[in-house]
Amino acid sequence: MLETLGEINDAINTFVWVSIGLVLLIGTGILTTVITKFFQVTHFGHWMKNTIGRVFHKDVSGHTKDKGAISQFQSLCTALAATIGTGNIAGVAAAIAFGSAGSIFWMWIAAFFGMMTNYSENVLGIFYRRRNADGEWSGGAMYYLRDGLGSRKGLKKVGSVLAVLFAIFAILASFGIGNMGQVNKIVLNVKSAFPIAAFDTTLYGDITVYNLILGLVLVILAAIIIVGGLKRIANFAEKVIPFMVIFFLIGSLVIIFVNISNVGAAFGSIFRNAFTSEAIWGGAAGISIKTIITWGFKRGVFSNEAGLGSSVMVHSNSNVVEPVHQGMWGIFEVFADTIIVCTITALVILTSGVVNIDTGIMNEGLSDATLAGAAFSTVFGSWGEKFVAICMFLFAFTTILGWSHYGSKSFEYLFGTRMVKGYKIFFTLMIVSGALMTSSIAWDISDTFNGLMMIPNLIGVIVLSNVVRKITQNYIDRRIRGKKIEPMLSAFPEIQSEQAAKLK
Repeated sequence: MLETLGEINDAINTFVWVSIGLVLLIGTGILTTVITKFFQVTHFGHWMKNTIGRVFHKDVSGHTKDKGAISQFQSLCTALAATIGTGNIAGVAAAIAFGSAGSIFWMWIAAFFGMMTNYSENVLGIFYRRRNADGEWSGGAMYYLRDGLGSRKGLKKVGSVLAVLFAIFAILASFGIGNMGQVNKIVLNVKSAFPIAAFDTTLYGDITVYNLILGLVLVILAAIIIVGGLKRIANFAEKVIPFMVIFFLIGSLVIIFVNISNVGAAFGSIFRNAFTSEAIWGGAAGISIKTIITWGFKRGVFSNEAGLGSSVMVHSNSNVVEPVHQGMWGIFEVFADTIIVCTITALVILTSGVVNIDTGIMNEGLSDATLAGAAFSTVFGSWGEKFVAICMFLFAFTTILGWSHYGSKSFEYLFGTRMVKGYKIFFTLMIVSGALMTSSIAWDISDTFNGLMMIPNLIGVIVLSNVVRKITQNYIDRRIRGKKIEPMLSAFPEIQSEQAAKLK
């Protein structure tokens, strides 16, 4: 059964990613970069000042009294909770193992253009958001597909259909990227780093009692937070995310500093292998450039989710007034996730000696799942693998929490607020299945679901790119050039009036 499932998934995955997905993804990134006049570069100082530069300001990090909203910092942390996950450790390792060091270069390219894709998604998410029956902000690709794309002449039905498809694919993706894939990596790393002989009893295949116990523990921990709703997830995320990122970066920088003499060779390998299909990598001669690019883009998207339309659902819950302000948090999200965290992970692996930097052959007994742990062990000894297992646990667990919200908002769109609690319960119980699945299937299914939800979302972003351009230009004219013009805050007159009053 699993073999048949794998074959079906491979066929869909190849069509979604190789045939249309990559072209659509990079094309949208280029389009949104051009129409905003390379905002991520030309206004670098402005978006840095208004994101991380204002993180201690009360209007950014202070908790809002609005029961239907969370602070801008909480929305960022919740979005980062969903994006900074296994993709930043195991995903980078897999990209290097199967796509060569050159795949990291293409992760950077995907991230550079992905900054503006994510920016555009968040701008549209705020512009087309509305209140649900519980008074909570609801936004995301579903809404800008239905109310934005659907408002265009002759596209009403198209917008509605794409919105429903996106919601369905997002729910499926929440069980893949946001559940099974994350849990599977937690289990593999915890079992390897903290072996317990008493739990080694085999259930079937490679699955042991240890898998089941870890799965049940994760179910209990997740249920305590998820059932409490977005406020509880956001409160947890803002406390854990900064700590876990700093914790991981410090450990990584220690390894890079110890192996500082290899940094130049690591970067050389990244650039050299990004444009060649002649190099032997991982023992397989002639990896195609197409394969290298595909692995870089796929793992880049898995890492930062730019183009999926997922993080928009939590960014739209922010108490922000200006759509562009939340868009700038989207730029920072991709920058922090891929340009900083993923690059440092790649340097840890490439400089530590666990992979031959010229041939790509991993040290004996290693796989993509254990590569990062082995790299940390070269400096920290037996504690290195434990360090990575703890990081993986924190990264992946917070991702599960973030994606539970994405799935909830998608479920709400299709079935209303009353049915959401049932989804949350089912989502939590499904964590056990991730602990009992094989790594390859869980990971491959995640890739496919990512691609499926990406397609309707990017169609919406492309069609509505002119709206993004107008909102961005309106913001630049008002906030940077000081022009006295009416702000563009919402597509709906009543919300526009409400939000405009807050600016006065």
